[in-house]
Amino acid sequence: MKAFIFPGQGCQKAGMGKNLYDNFQEAKDLFEIANEILGFRITDIMFFGTELELLETKNTQPAVFLYEVILAVIQKDLRPDVVAGHSLGEFAALVVNNTLTFEDGLKLVLKRALISQKVCDKYDTSMGAIIGLQEDYVEDRLKQISKNIGEPIYFANYNGPGQVVITGSKNGVRTACKLLKSEGAKKAVPLAIGGSFHSPYMEEAKIELGEIIKLIKFNDPIYPVYQSVDGEIHTNPEEIKINLINHITHPVLWTTMVKNMERDGVTEFHEVGTDDTLQKIVTRICPFKTVTSLWELPIYKRISINN
Repeated sequence: MKAFIFPGQGCQKAGMGKNLYDNFQEAKDLFEIANEILGFRITDIMFFGTELELLETKNTQPAVFLYEVILAVIQKDLRPDVVAGHSLGEFAALVVNNTLTFEDGLKLVLKRALISQKVCDKYDTSMGAIIGLQEDYVEDRLKQISKNIGEPIYFANYNGPGQVVITGSKNGVRTACKLLKSEGAKKAVPLAIGGSFHSPYMEEAKIELGEIIKLIKFNDPIYPVYQSVDGEIHTNPEEIKINLINHITHPVLWTTMVKNMERDGVTEFHEVGTDDTLQKIVTRICPFKTVTSLWELPIYKRISINN
């Protein structure tokens, strides 16, 4: 069994997608449709913009979404049996498996970016990466630290063995990172992210975006999807819709998702992104499975990939 796995925000790179646009007519057509839907030329920003321009909220998430969907769509000799996405990547997964139309998926991603940013701007929050400590230990320590400073700190991502992302107030995240580093973490650093994604801080975004999602038609998927809110496989459109809404305030259970894919017979994981971020994580979780990135496959040996 083959899985297509889609990374989230953070894998954007200047120039991303230009080789796809220049070498595949289907890719070019989809990029131009996206320009019309968005009302601005996202391709100009993706192909010729700077890293700073790509970091702007209204650009980052549509750019990552488009690259991933189009990269998956042009694969004609390799199709998945199941799909899964990490945070933002779940939207790309739901378009590739036909649950969402390309247009609805793109519009939703832009709405998600703008609504989330609006909520993030209201709170002085951030996120931090903790590597090298057991999840149970970090969870217990966060409860203690939260109690001591009077500010909640949450898990945002369970990314792999000994690798989690925490979130909360900037002071809470800084404090937790400093203490966990002194207690043996290989890495414990605040991330350059202003916001508290996948936490209760995003409740307002969940309500607003949820009302939009409820109005969109979700189709029967052609490939089952593993969703980040519970890590399980889903095929019912209404369940998928509810899970997509709930994932706005719920941590990403990526470790559970990968283990469940392995449990269900997945033997090949193909990352649909600009680099090998998820590939490295999956290799640590499932060291004896085939793990690769689509941009490494033979179809791309005919063209120059610099992103």
